[in-house]
Amino acid sequence: MTTIDHPRTTAPRPSAPNVVQRHPLVAFAVLACGLSWLAWIPYVLSPHGLGVWDLHIPELLGSGQLAGVLPGALLGPLGAAFVVTAATDGRAGLRTWVGRLWRWRVSWRWYVLALVAVPLVVVAAGAVASGGVMRAPSLLALATIIPGLALQMVTTGLSEEPGWRDFALPRLQRRFGPLGAAAVLGPLWALWHMPLFLSDWGGWPDAHWTAPVLFAGFTITFNVVMAWVFNRTGESLPLSMLLHVGVNNTVSVLWTDMFPGIDGDRGVLVLFVGATVAATAIVIGTRGRLGYTGDRDVRTSLDSAHGQR
Repeated sequence: MTTIDHPRTTAPRPSAPNVVQRHPLVAFAVLACGLSWLAWIPYVLSPHGLGVWDLHIPELLGSGQLAGVLPGALLGPLGAAFVVTAATDGRAGLRTWVGRLWRWRVSWRWYVLALVAVPLVVVAAGAVASGGVMRAPSLLALATIIPGLALQMVTTGLSEEPGWRDFALPRLQRRFGPLGAAAVLGPLWALWHMPLFLSDWGGWPDAHWTAPVLFAGFTITFNVVMAWVFNRTGESLPLSMLLHVGVNNTVSVLWTDMFPGIDGDRGVLVLFVGATVAATAIVIGTRGRLGYTGDRDVRTSLDSAHGQR
């Protein structure tokens, strides 16, 4: 008796592009953290961090952080957003993604908020934290504010915001709603920074163990403020970038000059408390909507469609 052996068929393994298309948010998170962390390994292991690798990091503007941190920052959120958008949405998606970068035409009130109001609040918080021990800003510090803001727009703003706000936030809000999106994106944003606490960026080796915890708390709560501004300005990426780097620039330029008694740990605590107060007010004031209108637009379109039948 002759038997015929039928060849076994196995399901084809999904290719990398298919996995990215099916799980774009997971792919983005993995790439954003993975690419940055890999690029930061030399800096973390160098004398600027753990000191186990005798590697010279070029110093630019008096610090090795620019050369050590910036490549990983650009590869991570920015690079991940580009790769995943190209794989899932093609050229049309890339045009939409890049298009938000040119949404400068928003009400002047938002520019006042990002460039004046928020920095003033940060300075006032520093005055409270210093116990009144402060000095007038030097002419050098005042002259550095605008150049510092421009530099951080290119380094911090351009490297992070096209990923966190431009790519991830709209997708997360469509899937989980505004508060759910904030609950996901805030911890991811904090997690991305964590390896840097093993370098002088995070105060290594002198920073207390609570520093990354407080920083994570600040990032999570400030993320709510960022989401609200992004939504209320019609998804304007420039405003998100200005708000983000406005806080960073005020701390790095004015705080160090005006409040010499505030150390890094206390500074992060002050930012955490301030961001928590602001986030709580926004959540209560918007009833958890954070300025997001996506669900309302869907309901309106459905009602219109039913009315036309």
